[in-house]
Amino acid sequence: MNNNRHKYYIIAGEASGDLHGGNLVAAIKQLLPESRIRGWGGDKMQAAGMDLVKHYRDLAFMGFVEVVMNLKTILNNLRFCKEDILAFEPDVLVLVDYPGFNLRIAKWASGQGIKVVYYISPQVWAWKEGRVKMMKRHIDKMLVILPFEKAYYENKWNWAVDYVGHPLIEEIDRKKKVGTDLVIRDAAGAPVTKPVIALLPGSRKQEIEKKLPVMLAVSKAFPDYQFVVAQAPAVEDAFYEQFTRQYPNVSIVNNRTYDVLLQATAALVTSGTATLETALFGVPEVVCYKGSEISYQIAKRVISIKYISLVNLIMDKPVVKELIQGEMNTENIIAELKALLFDEDRKVVLKKDYDALHQILAAEGDASRKAAAIITAFSASAGG
Repeated sequence: MNNNRHKYYIIAGEASGDLHGGNLVAAIKQLLPESRIRGWGGDKMQAAGMDLVKHYRDLAFMGFVEVVMNLKTILNNLRFCKEDILAFEPDVLVLVDYPGFNLRIAKWASGQGIKVVYYISPQVWAWKEGRVKMMKRHIDKMLVILPFEKAYYENKWNWAVDYVGHPLIEEIDRKKKVGTDLVIRDAAGAPVTKPVIALLPGSRKQEIEKKLPVMLAVSKAFPDYQFVVAQAPAVEDAFYEQFTRQYPNVSIVNNRTYDVLLQATAALVTSGTATLETALFGVPEVVCYKGSEISYQIAKRVISIKYISLVNLIMDKPVVKELIQGEMNTENIIAELKALLFDEDRKVVLKKDYDALHQILAAEGDASRKAAAIITAFSASAGG
């Protein structure tokens, strides 16, 4: 490879991908200031030095939009993406999470002789395991961020992958150092002095509708605490207010989840990355999951994992309580929350487990830097 020519095309398709992609772009630029990086993502990747081709907000295959309704747009985006990659002639194509789109691009790119690195593996260990054979064929390097994924790929699929640590570690540690200037206010607009219980009911309207009313009902049993709903940026205030207005000790804070967690004494959290973020902030949590009965029954049959929270999956034991479907009711949440707030032995055990979790995920050092080092070294060895 001509050493004056380091070209990387990176594709991320949602807010979390933009966050981790932004840190990755910054790390590549630190290693190779002369590198050229182009791709799809968001403001963070652009700010770090990537030429932004398409913003994830403008992609019709994002979020709630039904795939079938937007098939034409999706196919147009795929075609445009392929043309743009070919015109740019990258040394390496880096795909960040977002499997629905990125796995299609990986398959196409490998057919074009383009080197493909996948950063943040699709969760094939939970479902759609059949994808792995295709992935192994078309992805030259897989960088995983969960420790059990390395063993999963190597033992079950004979595929050597690189574990780089979890990029949330650096993000959350940075936030803890900076602290927060968020002033949480009550319904009358006065600053809140009570201890805070964070409510993280998810980012999609359907899941918020299912979980938030149950979470809010719990607030009646804890009048000495302020319950604070972490509002998703894409959902309007009025949607939350229809649920919260009848509860005197509930506030809503928009798009500042980390600031809320920095002030929280405990949290009620829906499944997903939020369970891990909450644990890394050291906040005792109850994991609350409720979907439609049909979806739940289907999921039970196709998902082959012991736990639904990343905390328990990584630690391979029930560190945090998971209240799923029928078990997610007011009575059970109240009992669990009381234990987290008032049972001193429980607090000691949880803190020990959270510390161990942090150590496991931080063991490889800075994930973004490690990923950048692997990608740039691979690019050089691949000969461009």
